Amino acid sequence: MSSTAQAITPALRNWIVEQAQAGHKPEAVLAAMRSSGWEESIAIRALEETLQTHLTEHAKANNLPEPKLVPGPDLSGSKPVLLADGHEVKVLTVLQHPRVIVFGGLLSDAECEEIMALADKRLSRSETVATSSDGSEINAARTSEGMFFERGEHPVIARLESRIAELLDWPVQNGEGLQILRYRPGAEYQPHYDYFEPEHVSTPAILKRGGQRVGTIVMYLNTPEAGGATTFPDIKFEVSPVRGNAVFFSYDRPHPMTLTLHGGAPVIAGQKWVATKWLRESKFE
Repeated sequence: MSSTAQAITPALRNWIVEQAQAGHKPEAVLAAMRSSGWEESIAIRALEETLQTHLTEHAKANNLPEPKLVPGPDLSGSKPVLLADGHEVKVLTVLQHPRVIVFGGLLSDAECEEIMALADKRLSRSETVATSSDGSEINAARTSEGMFFERGEHPVIARLESRIAELLDWPVQNGEGLQILRYRPGAEYQPHYDYFEPEHVSTPAILKRGGQRVGTIVMYLNTPEAGGATTFPDIKFEVSPVRGNAVFFSYDRPHPMTLTLHGGAPVIAGQKWVATKWLRESKFE
């Protein structure tokens, strides 16, 4: 099929929507189009434009928030190892809905140790976004100690941020500062969503600094003796906290339909250290 004949027609868009509704992954639809002679660049544009339009129309018809673009790795070709900023990262588990990916070896042991040492003296009781006023507040649902690094504050932080940006195809400037948390025995973070609730008083001011959150990556800096899994109650999925590994999940709108309810199960023995990076839809300042 010549490139001049490869027009993105209504019939093609309808076919793409039908494939999505039938449960076929975008990667499979793209492969089918390429095997039929479509140029990859045109096929990708047709997929992205059609699916985004379909999601937007579905949201309007059902009185839902419109979907946003989200970060995510290039998993075409089903490669078990991805290269990010010169660092090899294993792809251990992939879920489609919700979009949850478990990575192996995102950080080295030395990087984990360095980040914990840098954070240790600056830890204080963790807070959450205030529900009835501006700012943040102590919340009984979150019983950890934490601190934030400024973006690029230290060479190891800047290196990790660059690695995440390349891995997830999302600009460094669209990320919040790295948060470090320490959970002692019995400490937990009860199930919650990471997006900013539209009805909260503090949300309008928060959204001025980069828009909504659209993705989260939780990185494990150590392996606790027992407990401390990252849980996804809606889908009955748990990720064990193993040093150097990470779990990434995205959410294209601030709504429970994203199935991204998650929490940190209580630590039973030892301590759990995690580094969390939240990704915004635009530049975070």
